[in-house]
Amino acid sequence: MDKLNWIKDLVRAEQKMEESGVVDFSFGFDPQQILTSESITFLESLKSQFIEAASSFNQLKGSTVGRVKIYGISNTHADFMLFRNGFKLIFSLREPGIIGIRFHYVGAGFVQMPAASDNGAKIPAGEEDQLVARWGAFGDLVWTYQEQNVKADYLVRYYMTRFIRESAK
Repeated sequence: MDKLNWIKDLVRAEQKMEESGVVDFSFGFDPQQILTSESITFLESLKSQFIEAASSFNQLKGSTVGRVKIYGISNTHADFMLFRNGFKLIFSLREPGIIGIRFHYVGAGFVQMPAASDNGAKIPAGEEDQLVARWGAFGDLVWTYQEQNVKADYLVRYYMTRFIRESAK
């Protein structure tokens, strides 16, 4: 996303106001449009970071067996998935401000999902983690997981590590 889009929107709104002679005090901040745009931008940023991590993993691994592949999902804004050995890690925009993350293994009803509190209890495949956007100060959009702020670098490291471990043959 262009960092100056909001300024372009301000200029357009002001030009429209000058042409029509009607003052609109609401221009420049459309929360729903910002939420949609920022959700797509965040998902695209995550995809770029996963591509970089997967590329590094594949290069260091050397072998063509067990390489991580990343695919965009058709007919979506920015959804993508990691694929390896029949195992998928899917990131999808559920609605503006909510990103779903789920593991899926073709042919398995359950996927081993380690968690600190349950000592590796089995969780049905298809259940998903959700990243939720929250409004911060001055219109800042903050991504959270279980009401805790998320840093993309740590999110990528966590899910990439889990994906590699769980997709190993």
